[in-house]
This record gives sequence, C-alpha cells and structure tokens, in this order.
Amino acid sequence: MTTLYTFTDSPVGELLLTGERSAGGTTLTSLTMPDHPSIPADWERDDQAFTEANRQLSAYFAGDLTHFELPLAAEGTEFQQRVWQSLDEIPYGTTTTYGALAERLGVPRAEVRALGAALGANPLLLVRPCHRVIGADGSMRGYAAGVERKVQLLTHEGALQPMLD
Repeated sequence: MTTLYTFTDSPVGELLLTGERSAGGTTLTSLTMPDHPSIPADWERDDQAFTEANRQLSAYFAGDLTHFELPLAAEGTEFQQRVWQSLDEIPYGTTTTYGALAERLGVPRAEVRALGAALGANPLLLVRPCHRVIGADGSMRGYAAGVERKVQLLTHEGALQPMLD
C-alpha cells in the first residue's frame, strides 16, 4: 500500500500528514510537526487526499472544532492503541495527569513510565490529544513536538492562560 503525504501550515508550524487510500477516502496514519522532514522515495504526495483533514485542522485552529472526526489507522502495540484511544476522552480545553490517565486505564503505578512512552510515541499529534496530559504538579512534561508547542496548543484550547509579553 502506498503511503500518501502532504504538508500544511498551522499556527504551531508546518504539519506533515500521512495516510493510506481507503474505500471512504484517506485514512490518516500520522500527523507530526517535523522541523526538517525527509520523505521516503516511495511515498506519494497527494494534497487532495487530505482535504477533509485540512478542513478539520483549519476549523480547530480557528476555534470552531473541538473534536476531530477522521478515519485513523496509526500503527502501534495493543497497549499503545489503548492509551491513544483513551486520549479521545479528554475533553477540549481540559487537561488530565499521567497518574489519572493511568488510573482510568488500570495501569499500575509501576507502569506509568510505559504509559508516558506510549504517549510519546503517539503518531497522531493534535488529532489524538496527548498534549492534554500534564504532570501532577501542573508541569508541561514532554511532547513529541516540543513543550513550547504543547503550551501553545493548551493556550489555544483555553486550558492555559496566555502569557503576557
């Protein structure tokens, strides 16, 4: 199966979307925020294949969309899939902690690091909102696209107050 891709600009930087053709259009397999992406030679650029994803991303950044409705097919272990799916339950404009998420998923305290690793491996940034998971003390712990982008996204959603310059 050919991997399709496109780039789109956003308030948090350039986004790289990848997907695969499916009966209903394009199934999104990743959304990342690369600084200098290298695209494998066998990938095919198809901007039109991501029209709906781009529409929803634009609506999100305009403040008109709080939950993405896209076909998703990210590859990961059974545990990662379970963690990533649980992110869909964190409401827009709110945050949860690693510990609270672990408790909700029945992950023992000793395995919270595994939960953090699964969050760090989330290939669908924004769409699967791992940026809404923070430290118990309110700290902005890790984000694959950088903590500063995590702060930008949480501020955009109203979960954090804007910083005055």
